[in-house]
Amino acid sequence: MSESIKVVVDAMGGDNAPEEIVKGAVEALAENENIEIIFTGPEDVVNAELGKYQYPASRVRVVHASQIIETGEPPVKAIQSKKDSSLVVGLNLVHKGEADAFVSSGSTGAVLVGGQAIVKKIRGVHRAPLAPLIPTAKGASLLIDCGASVDARPNHLVQFAVIGSIYMKNVMGISKPRVGLVNIGAEEEKGNALCKETYPLLKACPDINFIGNVEARDIPKGAADVYVTEAFVGNVILKMYEGVGGVLLQQIKAGLTSTLRSTIGAALAKPALKKTLKKFDSSNYGGAPLLGLKGLVVKTHGSAKAGEVKNTILQCIQFKEQDVNGKIQEFLARESAAKDSAG
Repeated sequence: MSESIKVVVDAMGGDNAPEEIVKGAVEALAENENIEIIFTGPEDVVNAELGKYQYPASRVRVVHASQIIETGEPPVKAIQSKKDSSLVVGLNLVHKGEADAFVSSGSTGAVLVGGQAIVKKIRGVHRAPLAPLIPTAKGASLLIDCGASVDARPNHLVQFAVIGSIYMKNVMGISKPRVGLVNIGAEEEKGNALCKETYPLLKACPDINFIGNVEARDIPKGAADVYVTEAFVGNVILKMYEGVGGVLLQQIKAGLTSTLRSTIGAALAKPALKKTLKKFDSSNYGGAPLLGLKGLVVKTHGSAKAGEVKNTILQCIQFKEQDVNGKIQEFLARESAAKDSAG
C-alpha cells in the first residue's frame, strides 16, 4: 500500500458549498484508499453533510473553522482579518506540514494571496503561477499563468516554462513536453516587448522543449503541451475558452432537438457524442495548482460540482507521489549553482 496523501478540503468555499464539496470528497475517498481528507469549516455544518454518506471514518477529520471568506471580499484584508476562516485554517495545515495539499473552490484572490503568504514560495521561485489543465484535440495541456502574476517579466516566463514542463512530465506522463509561447504570430519577431524579450530566453533554455510562438487559435488544436503567458493574457484565454465551450454545447444540444429527425439522429449519435464532449469538459481535469509553493494549493472553479472536486483531490496524488516540489527544487538548485560558477 502506498503512503497516504492528506488533502485539506475547504468545505465552505464556492457556490455549491458545502453540499457538492463534501460529496466530491467522499467520492474521492471511495475511489482511492490512499487518500485522507481533512475538512475545514463549521464542525456542525460539515458533520451534517457527512451524515448523508457512508465513508471510512478513519480517513476523515473535521477541523473547526468559524469564519468564511466570501468571493467579493478584498483578498489581502480577508486573509488578515479572518484567521479562523475555512480557507486560512486549511492553508495553515499545509504550512505546518500536517497536510500535503489544500483544495478550495472559494475566492481565487484569497487562495492566491493566502497560498503565497501562508504556505509560501519555494526559495528561488520568482512568482507562483496558477496553471490549469485545459482540454485540447490532443489531450490536456497546461496554461501557465492564468491569473496569479500580472505584469510578469521575461525571466518569470522562462521559470514558468520550466516549472510547467516539470509538472506535465511528472503528473501527466509526457516525457518531453512541448512548450509554446502564446503570441499574436508564429514568427520570432512578433509580439509585444515581453514576448520579444522572452522568446530568445526560452530558445536558449536547455531545460525545456521549446517549439516557438503559438497563436491562440492553435491552442485548442493541441499545438503544445505547455502554453506560457503572463496572467492577464492567460486569464482572458481561459475565460474565453470556457465561455465558447459552454455556448457551443448549448447550441449543439438545441440543434439536436430542434426537429423530430434531428432528435432521432441525436439518440443514435448520443454515445459517441457524449464520449467526444467529455474530452472537452474541463471539470474532468481537476483544478488549477498554484505551482512553486512549499505545499500543493489547488483552486477549483467557484461553481465546481462534486465531480470536479473529486478529480481535483485525485489530482493531488500524482503531484505528491512524483515529488513535483522536490523536482522544482532540484532545478532551482542547479540553476543557482550554474549562476555561481559563471559569476
